[in-house]
Amino acid sequence: MSPALEGQCEETALKLYHLTDPLFGLERCLSPRRGPPSGVLLLSAGGLGDTVLWSLILPRFAELARAEETVTVLLRSDAARMSFLFPPDITVKTVDFARLRQPRYRRRIFAELYRAHYRLVVSTDFLRHPDLDEALAFACAAPETAAMAPRPWRKYDRRLIAHAHRWNRLFKSGGSRLDKVVRWARFADFLTGRTVAAPPVALAPARMPAAVALERPTVFIQPFSAVKLKQSRPELYRRIIAALPEGWQVRIAGHPGDLDRNPDYRPLLDLPGVAFEPAPFAELAGLLRSARLVISVDTACMHLAAALGVPTLCLASAAYVGEIVPYAAEITPATVRFLWRPMDCAGCLGDCRLAPVDSMYPCIAALDAAEVVAAVLQMTEGKS
Repeated sequence: MSPALEGQCEETALKLYHLTDPLFGLERCLSPRRGPPSGVLLLSAGGLGDTVLWSLILPRFAELARAEETVTVLLRSDAARMSFLFPPDITVKTVDFARLRQPRYRRRIFAELYRAHYRLVVSTDFLRHPDLDEALAFACAAPETAAMAPRPWRKYDRRLIAHAHRWNRLFKSGGSRLDKVVRWARFADFLTGRTVAAPPVALAPARMPAAVALERPTVFIQPFSAVKLKQSRPELYRRIIAALPEGWQVRIAGHPGDLDRNPDYRPLLDLPGVAFEPAPFAELAGLLRSARLVISVDTACMHLAAALGVPTLCLASAAYVGEIVPYAAEITPATVRFLWRPMDCAGCLGDCRLAPVDSMYPCIAALDAAEVVAAVLQMTEGKS
């Protein structure tokens, strides 16, 4: 199916929800619920990287629970792979957002949320979709609700504005470009009534997974991104590997499918001391804790390494400057360094209007290989 036709079918399906959702809602209202409302549901609809950063603020949102109440976090099913970073007393509910376009699945999930009978539902996302995460929140029919005023989205602005009255508390968190962690911290201040500085990107020691010993000094490289235009060319990583101290090993981290989608990176595995590391994030975290350096594009692996306190070099695009990377100065750990090229179009949020350069965003193509190698040497200097 062509992308245009697929998009048209998706829009048609979503329009059907405007008819079926009220019917499902009436059905729910006629269904019994257990006792008085109790518990807090926190919705976080971001991806893997967002979930790493959001986990730093989770303890503050959890303060909203009353004594004996359960805190449940609703995550996208793909992002749930980072839920191992959450405190053990947090309940996680996963939802496949793609399947929410299937009426039977949508009906079941909405019914489950309604029957849970939460006292308080909080949407923690600045970017929201009226038919997805907002619909999930409203299906709960909780007596107390809170959210941030949503990011402007031309396609859905009218509906998002129309939904504003359905939130008991709506917080204006700031302009469109603001560091995510800082924005979440401000929202937590608003909800709790306590002003607390945004936390640094660092997991609490109690939440750190156990370090897994490595036989030799090891550098982890995560060159892959779901957005291929954010990837530097394999030649850059070849230069980095060649510059590392003698006897060090390299592990190329990623999902096995990453190599299938990027066959031009496979020759890197033929270099001495280089191997592929397909461990899932919950296992990878322990390995990263023993790494001498992690080199990554601005993706989930980078955020995880930064939060684990591992020396981390991020080869970043300019797409999310002001919102994700580089981090705001007040939350940036001393162990993390960002290399990126300032652009007039910085902060485009991935909506690049410029022609690719050698299959890369222009801001990625503009990264200086010599500067990257020099940064690697500086960050590994003196480490045996």
